[in-house]
Amino acid sequence: MAESVVPEGEGGEATRRDFIHIAAAAGAAGAGVMLVWPLVNSMNPAADTLALSTIEFDMTKVQQGQQVVIKWQGKPVFVRYRSPAEVQKAVADDHAGNLKEPQTDAERTKPGHEPYLVVLGNCTHLGCIPTFGAGDYGGWFCPCHGSHYDVSGRIRKGPAPKNLVVPEYEFLSDTRIKIG
Repeated sequence: MAESVVPEGEGGEATRRDFIHIAAAAGAAGAGVMLVWPLVNSMNPAADTLALSTIEFDMTKVQQGQQVVIKWQGKPVFVRYRSPAEVQKAVADDHAGNLKEPQTDAERTKPGHEPYLVVLGNCTHLGCIPTFGAGDYGGWFCPCHGSHYDVSGRIRKGPAPKNLVVPEYEFLSDTRIKIG
């Protein structure tokens, strides 16, 4: 007796095998989506950080010649109430020849509120937190790598490529600001 051989694709066995392959591929794709979804979802902002997208600050807490550090979106923000001598020095240095990122003091402050300077407190080189008054230009100094900023937060010397960042902010009144 001769055995009958059924070529693939003509009998029921081949179609069952195809179904198993399709079902396995669909299951693997579904498992892949289930594994990747938490990673993709983690990139969305958390509900508690959305509340910190803006912050209000009372400027009466800062005395002339002083600086206050507040936290906004997990970053330090320097709020400095500059003395008239500091403002005068910052304006005089507007066109200094050694500014890596030329920017006038008026571009870094709000009109009518020139004594107040609001900048992010991270060095633009590697994100360290500079200290005030230790630099060569009367402003901030980053002790980690030696960047020197003037009283307007402009980079004057060292490895930092940019000025201290001025965040988006506005005066709500003469004594209150909103950052963000």
